[in-house]
Amino acid sequence: MTKLKHDWTREEILAIYNKPLMELMYEAATVHRKHHDPNKVQVSTLLSIKTGGCPEDCGYCPQAARYHTDIEGNDLMSVQQVKAQALRAKASGSSRVCMGAAWRNVKDGEEFDQVLEMVRTINKLDMEVCCTLGMITENQAKRLSEAGLYAYNHNLDTSEDYYKDVISTRAFEDRLQTIENVRKTNVTVCSGGIIGMGESIFDRAGMLVALATLDPQPESVPINALVAVPGTPMEDMEPVSIWDMIRMVATTRIVMPQTQVRLSAGRTEMSREGQAMCFFAGANSIFAGDKLLTTPNPDVNQDMEMFKLLGLQPQAPFVKKQQPETVEAQDSQFGALGEKPRWTRPGHTIDRNEQAKAKSKMQ
Repeated sequence: MTKLKHDWTREEILAIYNKPLMELMYEAATVHRKHHDPNKVQVSTLLSIKTGGCPEDCGYCPQAARYHTDIEGNDLMSVQQVKAQALRAKASGSSRVCMGAAWRNVKDGEEFDQVLEMVRTINKLDMEVCCTLGMITENQAKRLSEAGLYAYNHNLDTSEDYYKDVISTRAFEDRLQTIENVRKTNVTVCSGGIIGMGESIFDRAGMLVALATLDPQPESVPINALVAVPGTPMEDMEPVSIWDMIRMVATTRIVMPQTQVRLSAGRTEMSREGQAMCFFAGANSIFAGDKLLTTPNPDVNQDMEMFKLLGLQPQAPFVKKQQPETVEAQDSQFGALGEKPRWTRPGHTIDRNEQAKAKSKMQ
């Protein structure tokens, strides 16, 4: 087993990111082939089980209740609805279902119990189950693990320095604490970020430092290109260049060699040639389906055509880690504690977020 480097500095990562592109891609592809099958790509389906109405002020997010984005909110889906979607995803080649709820943090109660039942149901379909539900406590993480959760997603979004220009309703440290809580279980960690939010290359390197210096490193790192949604504070951001995406994917692959690097939001703006270069540079996971929570995504049939063209195959489930066992609710060792953790609420405001909020009130 290769010993991974966990003491990356921003300067080291910037030096990799800024290499001549052909040299960068060759190095990343070499690392990729050492640790992964270059012709296998893990395919996930992202399912919004509860949409809209989020109390957070994330500047990129159309699900924030304070912005006017024409997103249709919905209550928590039923277990049967989720099972039907999971079976459809499995039939189309997905090995993982990622369930997202627009919550600030998980609260013990009937809705969380319902999510736990969704986890049990999908795991029994022999699919990897991932959840992104906001901040969670150690006990909640243990309950998810016991239900058969394979992965928990909680993105850092950007560097700690730039974070305060994106979100003012939760602290960067809370994100790290959630990841730490997940690490106290056998659930794998999925954590990445978004580029194209006005951050500098210095910030992109800072985000990779925060991820790559975690020990262990996240098993999955999504690299998202901002989808500028009208009504959000970032609606006027210019689309990120495909060359920036390739550099970010390649750098992520080099500093986190064993991680699944997920080519995530923004693929509708990428050509097949651009995506192929990302796969060559080390991306080996995508989201399939026509939506990523609320933003557009390529049709699954288009993705399968692209896979055929490139000679890629969907990765089978549980290749990287054994399938978790499911413990039924009545046999659970971990019950609801009715916790009310004091997650941080930083006191600052972000001008563009406040302006978008004020504009929303005038709609």
